Amino acid sequence: MSELQTAPIKNFALGIFDGPHATPKEVDNGPVFLGIKNVTPEGRLDLSEIHHVSEQEFPIWTKRVTPQKDDVVFSYEATLHRYALIPEGFHGCLGRRMALVRPDRSKIIPQFLHYYFMSPAWRAVVEANIINGATVDRIPIKKFPDFEISVPSIDKQHSIGDILSAYDDLIENNRRRIQLLEQAARLLYKEWFVHLRFPGHEHTQIIDGVPEGWEKKTLGDLCYEVLETVDPRTLNADTPYIGLEHMPRRSITLCDWGQTEQVTSSKHRFREGEIIFGKIRPYFHKVGITLTNGVASSDAIIIRPVNPYLLALVLMITSSDGFVAVTAQQMKEGSKMPRADWKQMQQYPVPVPTDGLLRAFNDFIDPILNQLKTLAFANKRLSAARDLLLPKLMNGEVAV
Repeated sequence: MSELQTAPIKNFALGIFDGPHATPKEVDNGPVFLGIKNVTPEGRLDLSEIHHVSEQEFPIWTKRVTPQKDDVVFSYEATLHRYALIPEGFHGCLGRRMALVRPDRSKIIPQFLHYYFMSPAWRAVVEANIINGATVDRIPIKKFPDFEISVPSIDKQHSIGDILSAYDDLIENNRRRIQLLEQAARLLYKEWFVHLRFPGHEHTQIIDGVPEGWEKKTLGDLCYEVLETVDPRTLNADTPYIGLEHMPRRSITLCDWGQTEQVTSSKHRFREGEIIFGKIRPYFHKVGITLTNGVASSDAIIIRPVNPYLLALVLMITSSDGFVAVTAQQMKEGSKMPRADWKQMQQYPVPVPTDGLLRAFNDFIDPILNQLKTLAFANKRLSAARDLLLPKLMNGEVAV
């Protein structure tokens, strides 16, 4: 790529602002208090779980800056390398350890800047400036405006952004399809197993709290915890590794994973078609089905159904809000963070339907699970292709 302009990032920005160094009082609704957890490693906003700031106090938290469309937000402390574009209609403020760059559109396209922040070249700049603290790492926000970037012409920025966004548009479309499929599965589970409006319920008596013909069982009757410890260093370096950071909240599809070369301590082996449950209280809503063999964080519980035909039912149970709420009430207090206790979890009462109804449930859910797997692997391939192309576009190896 010719005619690159290399200069401090402040030369391409209308302003660079950090967020407040405090946390507001918790409220149930109001503007978004945008934290690190709301920015995914893939570079998008995730507002499935947010903290709010009250409308009355909102002006206090936006004294420095109010995020607006096409600002690029980023993390500068603790969890680094998180970047996202602010979408139109966003109403919120920066949270702790978050900052933003307001691009000067006459010099840099916001979408291009976002992709540049995701590039290996920029990552190297950040890594070279990390200050290792006693508890967390950070980049000096006062020095950040002087970090240099190399930028092509506006026309080429547009072209690069269009090429990379084509991949992200496909990924986002698949992600939305995944959400719709998961919603359909959850709605059927609630309809049949929570509200007991299953086919034929009009002619079925409720006896001792369960429909006639159903059995009262516990979760432990349907599945068990797998504790197969393995040293990742004994496995192939490209063996999938799933940590809590790879697991999305409130989604049963584990679309992302790393590799065992990234970890050294002992982990738990899992196999395709098992369920991973986030073991630490803030991650109880991280529950998903494994799409391949691999190893998982020791901060997760691996659950294996006693029979394959129980997988869909166990997955719906363990990912339900009701089960998560009960698990939170029964959690085991640990030295660092409260943790889920499988001995208590397996006592969770489960009404098990007749074989015919269970087969009907599987006939509906199994195709959904298969489609979720197909979409997850499609997104994995699209992400890999985009990530391979991104640095080549940035350094001119691929001309535009």
